Amino acid sequence: MSIDKKTIGIVGARGHTGAELIRLIATHPALELGFVSSRELDGQRVAEHVDGYAGELRYANLDPAAVAAQGADVVVLALPNGKAAPYVEAIDAAKPETLILDLSADYRFNERWYYGLPELTRGKWRGERRISNPGCYATAIQLSIAPLKDVLAAPPVSFGVSGYSGAGTTPSDKNNPEKLRDNLMPYSLTGHTHEQEASRHLGLPVEFMPHVAPHFRGLTVTTNLYLVRPMKREEILQRFRHAYDGEKLVKVVDEAPWVSQIAHRHHAEVGGFAVSVDGKRVVIVATLDNLLKGAATQAIQNINRAIGVDEYTSIPLEG
Repeated sequence: MSIDKKTIGIVGARGHTGAELIRLIATHPALELGFVSSRELDGQRVAEHVDGYAGELRYANLDPAAVAAQGADVVVLALPNGKAAPYVEAIDAAKPETLILDLSADYRFNERWYYGLPELTRGKWRGERRISNPGCYATAIQLSIAPLKDVLAAPPVSFGVSGYSGAGTTPSDKNNPEKLRDNLMPYSLTGHTHEQEASRHLGLPVEFMPHVAPHFRGLTVTTNLYLVRPMKREEILQRFRHAYDGEKLVKVVDEAPWVSQIAHRHHAEVGGFAVSVDGKRVVIVATLDNLLKGAATQAIQNINRAIGVDEYTSIPLEG
């Protein structure tokens, strides 16, 4: 049986996440890549930049009106924060039934947009055609905290370390391998966008301190949680197993997961569960690939559900 393919376009496709999306779309039975917009790569063949894509499609420099004129069924906005609105407005005017998925933070605080962290918000989707994809750190933070939300005695504190791919492709100190060599670079130690995002969607204040490390991809979030009553490790573990039982892209593991073991993999791992002697404090560690479950893989999960195919279509699963 042939599947009626939906056309999909990507705006801001030069970045690391854009390349991962193109690879996932290339093997997708229900999606066909219609256009990829990039100012810097205008006119160059996509296949020359993204291994795993074999078509003749070329990058094009498309402004908002030109993107809307493509008439794609699905448009992914992979732009820096603050750049999405003109594209959304143009598509709203030209073809409002288009499915738009935004990878930036621009609509993560907008009530009219569905916030797509499937393992936590799947039941809240009401057929919206506007989807805000969660931040990579915010995904790991929320997965670490959600099963214990009702027994917290104080705001959770999360210490994050990411590879420098999370800083994007525009040159800066945070993605300069020379400056990162033998270094751990703290930044945005209060008020980080992902701190605000996790706090909003968990419905409780979260404190978050991010850092960049010399590795390229993958992130670790270590979260300290104070509990209103003593809890045994097995009770905490059971909460997490119950919350994520059957989830193909969240694995609850016994030991604290290592970031080196999550690169290029599509799931998140949550583990550690180190409990204090008095049972009123637990430390939980989460890892994920910031370009995959932290961005492109999660986007495909959300798109799949919105176009009516299995949520894990084209996502390589393990075990």
